[in-house]
Formats: sequence, C-alpha cells, structure tokens
Amino acid sequence: QVRLEESGGGLVQPGGSLRLSCAASGSIFSVDAMGWYRQVPGKQRELVATISSGNRGGINYADSVKGRFTISRDNTKNTLQMNSLKPEDTAVYYCKAVVRTAWYTTNSDYWGQGTQVTVSS
Repeated sequence: QVRLEESGGGLVQPGGSLRLSCAASGSIFSVDAMGWYRQVPGKQRELVATISSGNRGGINYADSVKGRFTISRDNTKNTLQMNSLKPEDTAVYYCKAVVRTAWYTTNSDYWGQGTQVTVSS
C-alpha cells in the first residue's frame, strides 16, 4: 500500500505564509507527478500546483496562485510554499501522487487525507 502524509496546514492572517509538506511511503517502485489540490464545501476539487519527476521537473500552477505559491520536490516528498495568502485560499488541501508500485504495474493516483488551510484575520 501507498500512503501520503501531509503536514503544515493551519490558520494564518491575510498576507501571511504557510508551508505544506507531503511524503509518500509504502510499496513504491517510482513516483511520477506529485501535486496539490484544494477543495471548499460545495465546490469541485481544483488543481493548485503539480510537479513532474526527475530532470523534466515540469511545474504547473493554477492562475490564481501563480507568483505566490512555489512547489518543490525531493524524490518522494514535495513542499508547497504559500506566500501572500488570501482569504480565498481557504480550503482543504490534498496531496496527490502518481505512483507505480512495481515495475510491471501502471501508474495509479494516491491521495492524502487533506489538511485545512484557513486564511482569516
């Protein structure tokens, strides 16, 4: 089994910063893309940022977070640095990893349990 452990959520004032971390563990052969998504009640889960593996290191951000959020990665771990936070960034943030559990398997998506980020004065 594959497990994603998230940390770093919390309450912050507008303009403040938070850092989210995600570590993948378990039966892992390789981890392809990793990323963060967020969801508020009554709305669909939306992409925040993704990062590919290896030297490609392709990074993709939602327009709403460009210039404020930075995603980075070290093998099976990734970090989302969130600066200049706004009240509209309030959501449950989920880590996602695309994982192969053996050389003969295909990629599968795995999700963390979610961490609450609240931006409020």
